[in-house]
Amino acid sequence: METVNIYDAKTRLSQLVDKAASGEDVVVSRNGKPLVRITRLKEDRRRIQFGLLKGKLKVPADFDAPLPDDVLAGFEGR
Repeated sequence: METVNIYDAKTRLSQLVDKAASGEDVVVSRNGKPLVRITRLKEDRRRIQFGLLKGKLKVPADFDAPLPDDVLAGFEGR
């Protein structure tokens, strides 16, 4: 991990960003005290693929039918 004075970081920012993008962290300091770290961002998550389970699942015809009274009472705490 490279440590750079803030004044040097101003003049070499592009170079330091390239180092961070390649995986090497860079610490920027002022008067010998570390202030911030320039680091690479995490990779984006996988993109959502819609329709992956199409044709593999079936929704019953009575999916939205009212619940039986005893089951409904259990949800309502009766």
